[in-house]
Amino acid sequence: GRHEVWSWKTASKESLCLMWQRVKVQLMLSMSFLTAVFWYCRRLYSFLAQLLKRWSNYLQRQLIRNISVLPEVDLLGYSAREWKGETKQAKQMREAYEELFRSCHIKYLRQVKRDNYSVVRAVLFQIFSQGIPFPSWMKERDILKLPEKLLYSQGCNWIQQYSFGPERYTGPNAFGKLRKCMEALKTNWAEISATRDYEERGNLCNILFSDESKEYKLYEAIKFIMLYEVVEAYEQIKSREEPIPNLFSLLFARDSSSDPLSFMMNHLNSIGDSICLDQVELFLLGYLLQVKIRVYRLHRFNTEEFQVNYPDEYRREWNEISLLTEDDRYYHIPLFRT
Repeated sequence: GRHEVWSWKTASKESLCLMWQRVKVQLMLSMSFLTAVFWYCRRLYSFLAQLLKRWSNYLQRQLIRNISVLPEVDLLGYSAREWKGETKQAKQMREAYEELFRSCHIKYLRQVKRDNYSVVRAVLFQIFSQGIPFPSWMKERDILKLPEKLLYSQGCNWIQQYSFGPERYTGPNAFGKLRKCMEALKTNWAEISATRDYEERGNLCNILFSDESKEYKLYEAIKFIMLYEVVEAYEQIKSREEPIPNLFSLLFARDSSSDPLSFMMNHLNSIGDSICLDQVELFLLGYLLQVKIRVYRLHRFNTEEFQVNYPDEYRREWNEISLLTEDDRYYHIPLFRT
């Protein structure tokens, strides 16, 4: 009997050992598999994280490279970098920047892309980023119908000779292209001005002003509205219905813009391509957008023309935006801090 019990215990023990050996092998295989899976997932996670980081950096670099209004930089730091040396001009520019910093409380600036849309871009960007609504006259009439009104109601068939900045395009399709430009201006302006959150509005502006094809449509729409205002003023002069602002008298006094057609052919068509807005056209731009444009002209430092308002006749309720320029050609956006 004792031998049978001992044999049963031995057999049970051997069975358990054999079972444990098999389970142990399975556990080791499972642990090895889980370790391999963990190692693989960790490597995969690390790879995906690196890939995401590189893609994010690439997109950020692309956005910064494409955006036409750069993030803010320190004003005096920018001045020191841009105007090194001891020439008379460099010293005067540094003094002008120091005056802006000290007396005008301008601490930063945003650089604007240096092309022939520079001033229109700087003005529109500020209008959008500040959430300034449509001018009152734009609220009263549909700006989408302005090309149609000039072409059909006022018989300005010559608008088919309108050129779109760098794309020097003329012909019968000008009307359709102008309509698309007006649609882009109205849609983007309405969307951005309706955005109350400052950061969200800033993001929308950065996206819009990093898409060259979209922003060019905005500038061409503004150019066409300038032409529309000139035609309206010219018709008022001919009919002698009511007095017009002095800026139109200055504009029509030029031999190169004595009427709307010559204004378009000799000035407006080249804006964005070979020339920027001049001083008279800046008056017109502020007038039609109903904003007071204060410009700090650094090359006129220590003169009465250091600070100039466009237009000089403005209403108290108009919003104010500011620009700074070193040469009356390219413009940047000053940022105030108290």
